[in-house]
Amino acid sequence: MTKSDLIDVLCETQKVPKGRAELLVHVIFDSMEASLKRGERIEIRGFGSFEIRNYRPYEGRNPRTGVTVSVRPKRLPFFKVGKELKERVNVGAEAVVVKSAERAGAKRAPVPAPSGDGSGTPTAAPVTKTGPVSESDSDAGESAPDGASRATA
Repeated sequence: MTKSDLIDVLCETQKVPKGRAELLVHVIFDSMEASLKRGERIEIRGFGSFEIRNYRPYEGRNPRTGVTVSVRPKRLPFFKVGKELKERVNVGAEAVVVKSAERAGAKRAPVPAPSGDGSGTPTAAPVTKTGPVSESDSDAGESAPDGASRATA
């Protein structure tokens, strides 16, 4: 997502004129930048935190030529993801895996459709059994060979 995408989403969801949405986004980012320049930490609950990390000077090497290069000390912004955002992203990643498996179609076994509860939350698929058929699983009365173990999905 780019800054202009963020502005467009703000316009659509909050019914704000594009110029005003652009101003809001710029003010937020400018405030965050100024805070980091002053060395302050930014914490957004449920999202994450930004802080400045200081790095000492060191001697590095140019990978192409192998010549030793002096690297100056630097201050770089560092983002640490919050616990809640991490959990929400992981739930979204599971949905992406299901969608990509659906797109694969013929390449992979079919993926059962999500439950119709309308919540959009993935639910566990019914368990299917693999391996030899036992008497309890079959109407034909076939039994599993002695010592064979059953594997379940």
